[in-house]
Amino acid sequence: MSSAKELRLHHLTKAAKLGEVDRVYQLLKNWLIECELAPGEALSEIDLAARCQTSRTPIREACNRLAQDRWLTRIPHKGYLVAPISVRELLQVYEYRKLLECFGAERAAQTATPGQLEELGRIIAVESAANADFKDILAASDSFHLTIAQIAGNQRVLDQLKLTLELVRRMDALSGRKDHTWIPHADVCIAIRSHMPVEARQAMATHIDHARDRILRLLAS
Repeated sequence: MSSAKELRLHHLTKAAKLGEVDRVYQLLKNWLIECELAPGEALSEIDLAARCQTSRTPIREACNRLAQDRWLTRIPHKGYLVAPISVRELLQVYEYRKLLECFGAERAAQTATPGQLEELGRIIAVESAANADFKDILAASDSFHLTIAQIAGNQRVLDQLKLTLELVRRMDALSGRKDHTWIPHADVCIAIRSHMPVEARQAMATHIDHARDRILRLLAS
């Protein structure tokens, strides 16, 4: 009985530890996306533990995961460095995003059902609502792109797009969101709704190029 209780206690302790690591990981990742942990900033486990109200062990494990995901770089015996953002990296992120999303738009134009097209229409309506604030528009924009990837039906593309859009949000945050302009999705939606794959691919490519150029202008200013 004693061994059984010890085993259950061990499993509960392990589960609690994993839950704390997940909490810290998500908290730090949100700070990285929102640039509350700025690109190029040096981080120490002690300071992060204080900010996250936890011990150093969950911090270390969460930071190791973030380093594997390339959000952080580990500096031996010192701590971590927040990955910087260069123009080269920005261009690479948007180039990869274009590969994923042009595929998704083309496939969605081939396979979208009436119900899926209605869902895209509802998202567009949120973006174009007169009383929509910038946060609502940003959320709707992400939803639009992810919904197209879901319609395309390729889980690997969807998973990679989720990660890529996190990097895009980080770049948007770094720009200071100096303006509240946004790149509408109407042309993409029309091509998908009309079941025109070639036009959907081209509309998405144009959309992403415009979004890339907007971020470049904001960062330059």
